[in-house]
Amino acid sequence: MRTFNYSEIKKQKWDSDVLSLIAAIYKEAGKQEMYLKQRPEELEKLVEIAKIQSTEASNAIEGIVTTSTRIKQIVEEKTTPKNCDEQEIAGYRDVLNIIHESFDAIPITQNYILQLHKILYSHMNNPMAGRTKSVQNYISATYPDGHVETLFTPLAPYDTPQALDRICEEYNRVIGNMEVEPLIAIPIFIHDFLCIHPFNDGNGRMSRLLTTLLLYRNGFYVGKYISLEAKIAKNKDLYYDALGQAQIGWHEGTEAPVPFIKYLLGTVLAAYKDFEERFELVETKLPALETVRRATLHKIGRFTKQNIRELCPSLSVSSIEGSLRKLVASGELKREGSGKNTCYFRIK
Repeated sequence: MRTFNYSEIKKQKWDSDVLSLIAAIYKEAGKQEMYLKQRPEELEKLVEIAKIQSTEASNAIEGIVTTSTRIKQIVEEKTTPKNCDEQEIAGYRDVLNIIHESFDAIPITQNYILQLHKILYSHMNNPMAGRTKSVQNYISATYPDGHVETLFTPLAPYDTPQALDRICEEYNRVIGNMEVEPLIAIPIFIHDFLCIHPFNDGNGRMSRLLTTLLLYRNGFYVGKYISLEAKIAKNKDLYYDALGQAQIGWHEGTEAPVPFIKYLLGTVLAAYKDFEERFELVETKLPALETVRRATLHKIGRFTKQNIRELCPSLSVSSIEGSLRKLVASGELKREGSGKNTCYFRIK
């Protein structure tokens, strides 16, 4: 079976891109801490939006979908699931809420990971919920002509429990002894988790939930305010490409995880940049029209009312709609489409 020794990580030489990403994330995390002390109440509105986006995006990556209205109602616990997809969405919501509220009380062990997986499927009858896989699974791609190709064969079922224990032990040891930079240890742990692929179902969603949990436990709280899952979903081809590159040689212990490390750190940094952008709009007390005007200046190309709502969480939907109408009437924006397909773009 593949062996794990995270102490080896500290012997590696990291290129300037990785080191620059780490330095930039620490800088942004410091700024975020300062921002949170200034306007905590307004920023709570970002939390609500991020929860909805994270739940919707992480499930959508796996083809688990419902309408935007239903997603919002499920996340806000204002309705009950109507079908299997909505049951899985409700389970994701529950795990995300637990991580948000109790991350510092969730140790990184196989037992707790299994408990979170069981909660992920708590709204449906899944006999494998909270249990490691019983059959060999494969990471495959289906091509336009219909043929399916196996891209990676994860660890065998009989090796999985021991491997999951080992990566948890190794992660806890190097973090506890401060042997390895957390922003290096986190993506390596997540990469190993995905290569083990410990469950019959739910591996991708669990990996994204664990990413949020590990970041929180190490003081990186950006995922609470900006959805990391939404960023991954937006560039999921890059995600799968980075993961595919990093998986080469994994079983032999000769893999080069740098592509996945860069991808994940780049995603975290982009989320911090988004947080700063949104904080600036929250912080400045301006009339609704000027707040929306400034938000549109942050957008390139076409954007929707929802895009502006994310940037202006302190404004009501009616205030945003009214401001967009005024900006269209004044000639600053042009509107295209109708109903759900309405979008806007700047013309001056």
